[in-house]
Amino acid sequence: MRIGIMIPDVTDDTTLEKALGQVERVERDGLDTVWFGQVFGADALTVIALAGGRTSRVQFGTGVLPTYIRHPFAMAQQAMTVNAATGGRLTLGIGLSHAPVVEGMWGLSYEKPAQHMREYLSVLGPLVREGGVAYQGEVFRVNQRMQPPEAHPFPILIAALAPAMLRIAGEMADGTVTWMTGPKTVASHVAPSINAAAEAAGRPRPRVVVGLPVAVADDAEAARERAAKLFRVYGYLPNYRRMLDKEGVEGPADVVITGDEAAVERQIRELAEAGATDLMAAEFPVGDDAHASLDRTRALLRSLAGKV
Repeated sequence: MRIGIMIPDVTDDTTLEKALGQVERVERDGLDTVWFGQVFGADALTVIALAGGRTSRVQFGTGVLPTYIRHPFAMAQQAMTVNAATGGRLTLGIGLSHAPVVEGMWGLSYEKPAQHMREYLSVLGPLVREGGVAYQGEVFRVNQRMQPPEAHPFPILIAALAPAMLRIAGEMADGTVTWMTGPKTVASHVAPSINAAAEAAGRPRPRVVVGLPVAVADDAEAARERAAKLFRVYGYLPNYRRMLDKEGVEGPADVVITGDEAAVERQIRELAEAGATDLMAAEFPVGDDAHASLDRTRALLRSLAGKV
């Protein structure tokens, strides 16, 4: 299993320079990947392009970029440029976002989201792999070639939780990126569904990137109380709520990875056994000394890199 760190949305609270420093530390710590979310802050691909110049080894991923506000040609053009800027270290994670955001905040239609994603990949995939596409669908009609610098294909993952989206991920993408999806659901739903779809389509075994909050702490209950406050919004968004219900838990606090070093290591290994190929760890502090708490979690993750 690849061990990676999720860096929160880069806003005025985080600052761009601080985010780039976090990437440099991830590389120094010997971890495999660094993932950037994309909500309402800085453009994640631009941040990755800047981070590429400060690093040489660590792999980059987006977890995830919303599709509705980027035409697939624009997405391909920007992502291919960033992949060249980072020496071929990009994994592009994309997703639908959520109906309250797409419709309520952006004023766009969220009708037929699965069809939107299937057609989006029908345009994006050939552009990335072959440098051109001729596609006529209901949502997109694109006939275009492109010539970005140092064009090389890179993995495309999609945020897939529902059965239809997992089929699309297995058939057309290189894997999935999940968030707030617990180990039982990964083992019983996500991994078998996407793997079966990929096998039926004659595609390689896909990546299953599991994003969860992680905190090494002696007081696991205090860690869950802290997580309940930090991540409570995800218990209300419909896509994540369905996965929490499938896991049989009340809220986000019940799927965080926490406990002492032995407990956290055991939970991470259980994720790997459930079918996760990557951990996207969202580190969060517990207790009065936030820096010490985060350092303790990072030390454990660093010790597991390459060993799970």
